[in-house]
Amino acid sequence: MRKARFCLIAIALLATACTSQWAMKTESSGTQVLWPALSEKPRVKYVQSINGFEQTGTSVKSLIFGKAESRLLQPVTAVSGSDGRIAVSDTQAACIHLFIPSEKKYLAITNAGSETLLSPTGLAFDEARSLYVADSALQKVFVFDRDGSYLFSFPGTAFKRPTGLAYNSAKKILYVVDTLACKIYAVDLYGEILFSFGERGEKPGQFNFPTHIFWSPSGLLYITDAMNFRVQIFDASGNFKTAFGRHGDGSGDFSMPKGVAVDKLGTIYVVDMLFDNVQLFNETGEFLLTIGSRGYGQGEFWLPNGIFVNDNKMYVSDTFNQRVQVFELLQDEYQ
Repeated sequence: MRKARFCLIAIALLATACTSQWAMKTESSGTQVLWPALSEKPRVKYVQSINGFEQTGTSVKSLIFGKAESRLLQPVTAVSGSDGRIAVSDTQAACIHLFIPSEKKYLAITNAGSETLLSPTGLAFDEARSLYVADSALQKVFVFDRDGSYLFSFPGTAFKRPTGLAYNSAKKILYVVDTLACKIYAVDLYGEILFSFGERGEKPGQFNFPTHIFWSPSGLLYITDAMNFRVQIFDASGNFKTAFGRHGDGSGDFSMPKGVAVDKLGTIYVVDMLFDNVQLFNETGEFLLTIGSRGYGQGEFWLPNGIFVNDNKMYVSDTFNQRVQVFELLQDEYQ
């Protein structure tokens, strides 16, 4: 009896003292991988690949059942927040991987209130680190607080197929790409639609199945107009500024453009899923260089999708290699 009581006390103490901590499962390079490879002032450097997340701390559950892990299955979008947190939408797992390194905390978000996520695609953080998730199958955008707890969704039946998301912190506007409607919606942080722009077509300001969107540090919207094989640029109010791109198989051409991002110097990064690469352009849309090709190594891709730039880090969703590749933008070296 005394022995049994001692065991119960020991288990209780163990449960109190031990916590469940998590870390990213990563692969790094033993040698520097740079682009352009032979340049004295390279622009981009490979850092690591994120393959998933694993439990590192000890808990009673891990002592009994072993440490848990969660691998990326089909990552399509990855974004980072101001405190270094990372969210990854995984369409095959039908979940959002949320990792907060400062707290060594990981969540696999599969539900939003009473609804189960089906096809999470676009992601965005706001300055409060709330997370916005577009689910293209459920035709909604879901909002979670900084701890990953569900808050609300919007806007009911307004969206046909919401995909890309981008957040304008200056005006507190969330932009939502509706791929089937060929339209961009601007909503406030309560989910109310403020305005929209775009329609089906090939003219400036019209779209043919847009997919991805990025709010740049310079205060412009960059939108992948996928089946028009171009990137269109707008101001915060949806007024057309310019566009670049064409269908082709040469350098600077597009075959299936997907994610788009812009760094603080104005360099534009565009993922091409069929070319398995990321192409760089200057502010006027002139081609600069290509990163990657089809493959499984560092800096190589297999049907990549989303891209996100935050300060000097670039995250590319290398979808069918089941990873997110992280690159450093060597901006100080080419200013």
